[in-house]
Amino acid sequence: MALLAFGLNHTTAPLEVREKVTFGEDVLSGALTELTGHTDIDEAAILSTCNRTEIYCNLNASDQSWPIDWFSGFHGCRKNELHGYLYSHPGPGAVKHVLRVASGLDSMVIGEPQVLGQLKRAYQTAREAGSTGRLLNRLFQHSFKVAKDVRSNTMIGDHPVSVAYAAVRLASQIFGDLSRQTVLLIGAGETIELAAKHLHESGLHKMIVANRTLERAQKLAQQYSAYTITLEEIPRHLDEADIVISSTASPRPLLRTDMMEAALLQRKHRPVFVLDIAVPRDVEPEVGELEDIYLYTVDDLKSIIDDNIKTRREAVRQAEQIIDAEVIHFMDWVNSQDTVATIRALRNQAQQARADVLETALQKLHAGAAPEDLL
Repeated sequence: MALLAFGLNHTTAPLEVREKVTFGEDVLSGALTELTGHTDIDEAAILSTCNRTEIYCNLNASDQSWPIDWFSGFHGCRKNELHGYLYSHPGPGAVKHVLRVASGLDSMVIGEPQVLGQLKRAYQTAREAGSTGRLLNRLFQHSFKVAKDVRSNTMIGDHPVSVAYAAVRLASQIFGDLSRQTVLLIGAGETIELAAKHLHESGLHKMIVANRTLERAQKLAQQYSAYTITLEEIPRHLDEADIVISSTASPRPLLRTDMMEAALLQRKHRPVFVLDIAVPRDVEPEVGELEDIYLYTVDDLKSIIDDNIKTRREAVRQAEQIIDAEVIHFMDWVNSQDTVATIRALRNQAQQARADVLETALQKLHAGAAPEDLL
């Protein structure tokens, strides 16, 4: 058994690189099947979020370069194109990395709980694809337990600052009073739900929720007396929005430059704050060049989030101590499995040797050899 965790995240790669290597839900199962179809890969799982894309593997070969080459090739990148952005953690380093991710220590927002849910969904997808086995199953279950321990025994999760909270805080810095503004929320996932909650608490009550499926959007809209539209209807309502927050899983931009230009004309060039939290991006980058458009991406929230990190240093130190101890605990289990496998192999060899000796003796007896000559 040889564990490997590799990938890139918000710390090592800018948005324009991260959006090239995401795994959409439509390709995830196929990618796992392709990955574990290689003779050197026994198990695999993929975590793909707006801030990170990571692959966790159980290798049966010492060469760890093949999965990384596969990752680049799958996304149509040249072999060295991702060099400098990727990190790789073998063995105990892989265990520690997964535990830190699950506990929120490796997140842009230290201690945020959303990544644990994302990791659980990644594990569920891998199980459904049949790409996990004994080692990764144990690792994921252990990481979920450790994340719970970290949250229970430290203050890492107290008053968490989420990406959605940072987005609303940035909007407040730009507009001051949000109560007179209208927001267009594009998407209906967890980040948009949190953004709606924080906006409502900040006094903003005029919301439009746009989503591919109206049913999910309506469920969110009912909580805040908002109204819903489909993605196709966005151009007809864009001029109503002072604030646009978008977070979908669309593989291509939903808000084009021509759409925003038309909306600005209708608004008589009143400014619009646009926050694109999606990876790949939901908003064409050229939109940010338009006068009266203030376009921000998830990477622009870092300065707000950094303030949160400073207040959590002691909690992080305590969490790291818990994780270091749990890495040792997990590796003890891994090593015990290797010992068990060795003992089992020796026992099988001994049994086979006995069987071979017995078979040879029986053949000689049938051939007329004296029993005492065989003892």
